[in-house]
Amino acid sequence: MPLRPSRVRLRSAAVSDTGVHRAVNQDAAFTAPWGGAVADGVGGGPAGDLASAAFAHRLAAGRVGTVDPETLAVSVRHANWDLRAHVERDPSLSGMATTFTGVFVSETDTLLLAHTGDSRAYLLRDGVLTQQTRDDSYVQALVDRGLVTAQDAASHPRRNLITASLSGGERDRVMVAEHEARAGDRWVLCSDGLSDYVPHEDIAEAVTGRSASEAAADAVARALEAGTRDNVTVVVCDIEVGEAVSFSARPDTSFYGAAAARFTEGLESA
Repeated sequence: MPLRPSRVRLRSAAVSDTGVHRAVNQDAAFTAPWGGAVADGVGGGPAGDLASAAFAHRLAAGRVGTVDPETLAVSVRHANWDLRAHVERDPSLSGMATTFTGVFVSETDTLLLAHTGDSRAYLLRDGVLTQQTRDDSYVQALVDRGLVTAQDAASHPRRNLITASLSGGERDRVMVAEHEARAGDRWVLCSDGLSDYVPHEDIAEAVTGRSASEAAADAVARALEAGTRDNVTVVVCDIEVGEAVSFSARPDTSFYGAAAARFTEGLESA
């Protein structure tokens, strides 16, 4: 089946750092002209790095073009089933899970945002950075009920307790929303190693007025300088809109963090 030409492409960069307080990077990410994503292995569970890397590889495997919401949902479901397959082969992995936040070029030249957990997506448009995802977390639920202020949420002792993730379960769910793909927009995806430690205004400063690669590197550097106790991953996706062209049948997909570390370990065949 021929690939549908698209007027929208992503020019992206990403940086992932284990951080000084962690021995293993449980964050995984990928970038491609048709999409980008970050996944964060759930802390406290087994093999978070395997969960995030396996999910990222399976989601990116074979993808060469645009998607519609239904196709994206199916791809996410198949990637989630891969996590269950790992657990079925090795019961000691039971409970491994990952967050997921990604943006994907749609068949109608819009952008699809998919999300579950507390990894975030921000949109930088006309110099203003706005958060586009809602954290699936215990503390966010407290904020929604007016029991904790947004300012206090950043330092709440249970801020890392999430209420949704992907673990291979049939009831796992991902939110998918459609957004305008406007030329000049910049999407920033990150694990909570950034958003839990760097204030919103500092994130905005880091990702404004520089290249995607410089923005990702500066955001990660700020998290490390702030003393993040987690892994930190930042994906920056710039939207380009032009003449309709087909994506390459061999897309330029790059992996980061746990996904890069496990790239040669056969996860694609899992």
